Amino acid sequence: MTGSVDLEAHLAPYAARSAASRGRRYPEPAPSSRTDFQRDRDRIIHSTAFRRLEYKTQVFVNHEGDLFRTRLTHSIEVAQIARSIARNLRLNEDLVEAISLAHDLGHTPFGHAGQDALNACMRDYGGFEHNLQSLRVVDALEERYGAFDGLNLTFEAREGILKHCSLANAARLGDVGQRFIERKQPSLEAQLANLADEIAYNNHDIDDGLRSGLLSTEQIDQIDIYGRHRREVEAVYPGISGRRAIHETIRRMINTLIVDLIDTSRARIEEARPLSIDDVRNAGSLIRFSEKISSEAVVLKRFLRENLYQHYQVNRMTSKARRIVSELFAAFLQEPALLAPGYQVSNGDMQMQARRIADYIAGMTDRYAMREHKRLFEIDELT
Repeated sequence: MTGSVDLEAHLAPYAARSAASRGRRYPEPAPSSRTDFQRDRDRIIHSTAFRRLEYKTQVFVNHEGDLFRTRLTHSIEVAQIARSIARNLRLNEDLVEAISLAHDLGHTPFGHAGQDALNACMRDYGGFEHNLQSLRVVDALEERYGAFDGLNLTFEAREGILKHCSLANAARLGDVGQRFIERKQPSLEAQLANLADEIAYNNHDIDDGLRSGLLSTEQIDQIDIYGRHRREVEAVYPGISGRRAIHETIRRMINTLIVDLIDTSRARIEEARPLSIDDVRNAGSLIRFSEKISSEAVVLKRFLRENLYQHYQVNRMTSKARRIVSELFAAFLQEPALLAPGYQVSNGDMQMQARRIADYIAGMTDRYAMREHKRLFEIDELT
């Protein structure tokens, strides 16, 4: 594209460059006023699946309160963190932003409870994994362009969306799955987006957990990474309390994680001395936390799992969520005529029909899934 060299001239030699992209599945003329990775980002933001993230759960179901995070706000937070780190490491900010904004496009309603339920329903039909579904959304399910299905993103964006998959799935995915078979790494931008996701959800789940009252500051003060930063805040602002103290603590935690990731990754890159993106693919993982921060992150994740994600009040809602997803799937599979025509498979192929049902359910927002379940199973609903 015109000006693409200037826009990416500051990048490190091992960063991804749109001018050197492996291209799109369906060739298109280069954009005239932006890079190909900027085009990817823009297509993602304008997609139907991206808009639906506003009403998809992080931890709390959408109707439980307007103050809690959704998949949309989470994705924006991941992109902000990832861009900040990419700038410091001279990586491609536009690519890392595109990957960050797209990484949850295939997530089901009701968070991980919905994914687990849909995976169980699809056990005999190839299973379900939101990471693969995100790729399926951008490759096939979005209907916006006359020339092709999906968004026709660059290889590098698609590679970053596919964080992990089995060898069987990798074999059928073609070029984007090849690295799993060859045991190679993705771009540094893809590695970075993955860890920015971890920084965002761990810290913001603390915020939502405290806001909801399911976590207490007394509980989480026992976790080193939180307690240490909380004491720093109290030393700087004696007598600080409430939401202000929590926000000051969490922003310091995020900063510590970002700085550690930058410093550790920079050292690993300097040691590996990659001269190109191909060198990156043949190296070990280069975007990493230090051992100390990694250990603290493991402790924090365990704490959140035991005290927030498995809290009895969360379990009550996730139990309902699993039932909604399971009952919707069973009803549609037993009687496909209940589905809109676009999701009905006319040739009787049950494997294909199950996959289209999974597409339909995965695309639902929390409240749409609840409403659809009510339409099907409550006798007072006539439409």
